[in-house]
Amino acid sequence: MLRVAGLPTRLGAALMLSAALGAGLLLSGCNTNPEDTTSVAEGEAMKVGELLYNVQITRYLNPSDPEDKAYLTGQPALSPNQYYLGVFMQIQNESGSAQPVPARFTVTDTEGHKFKPIQSHSLFALKLGGNVAGDGALPVPESTAADGPIQGSMVLFRITGSAIEARPLTLDIPSTTGSAGHVELDI
Repeated sequence: MLRVAGLPTRLGAALMLSAALGAGLLLSGCNTNPEDTTSVAEGEAMKVGELLYNVQITRYLNPSDPEDKAYLTGQPALSPNQYYLGVFMQIQNESGSAQPVPARFTVTDTEGHKFKPIQSHSLFALKLGGNVAGDGALPVPESTAADGPIQGSMVLFRITGSAIEARPLTLDIPSTTGSAGHVELDI
C-alpha cells in the first residue's frame, strides 16, 4: 500500500497522481524540438537556418546603474521617452562550417513599430554580421560575455516609451536560408 507522510492511503495516492499529471502537462508544453517551430517564448531554443538561438534574458538598461554601464559603453545620453533594451542570447552553430550572424535583428511591438539594433562597443555585444565558427558558439567560451553575469551576447536597441506600453515585444531573427524566427520577449 502507498503511504505519503502520514496521509491516508487514498488521499496520498490522489495527491501523487495529481502531481504526476501536473508535471506531465508542464513538460508537454515545453519546446522539446527547436527545429519544429519558428516562434518561441524567451528562454526556449529555436533553430533558424543552421544556428540554434536561445534568448536568455531581456532587460531595460539603466545608464546610471553601475552594472549596466559596461553594457552601454560609448552610448549617448537618451532623449526623453527613450530607453535602452538589451537582448542577451546564446547562439550555437550546429553545422561544421562557419555561419553568418544576422546584421538585421528587429524588435517589434504590438502596434507594428519596429526597432533596429544600434551599434555597440561593449565587450558584451554580439558582433552583428559576424560569423559563428563551425560547431562553435557565441558568446565564445571564456570571453567577457560568456563569463559575465548573464553569460550571453547582447543585442542593444533604443526603444520608445510607447513600445513599452505596446507589449509583448517580439525579437525577429532573419534567416538567409529559410523562415525567420520570432521570440516573444519577457519584458
